[in-house]
Amino acid sequence: SMLGYTGLVFASFAIVVLGFIVWAHHMFTVGMDLKSNTFFSTVTALIGIPTGVKIIAWVSMLSNSRLSRSDPILWWIVSFIVLFTLGGITGLVLSCSSMDVVLHDSWFVVA
Repeated sequence: SMLGYTGLVFASFAIVVLGFIVWAHHMFTVGMDLKSNTFFSTVTALIGIPTGVKIIAWVSMLSNSRLSRSDPILWWIVSFIVLFTLGGITGLVLSCSSMDVVLHDSWFVVA
């Protein structure tokens, strides 16, 4: 199952491997030619796929849990998922190399 243990292990591994390339994209896109920028933009956008698998698995696991709405840990988990999703969306915006160059030292990237 994609949302089972093996699927989450592969999703985590994919996030780690793609993360190294994403780091290179954010560090070195200023002096690259168009083909290299396109490659790093594509790889950075691809990291959204395993991240989405993990978020769907977390929401599925949370919906099948027996936590009450007044339980503080539930609100911590929901807040984490929301902030993780927001970070993923900003990561997809920054996967475009031209946006990354324009916004590189702004609060959008730093925060």
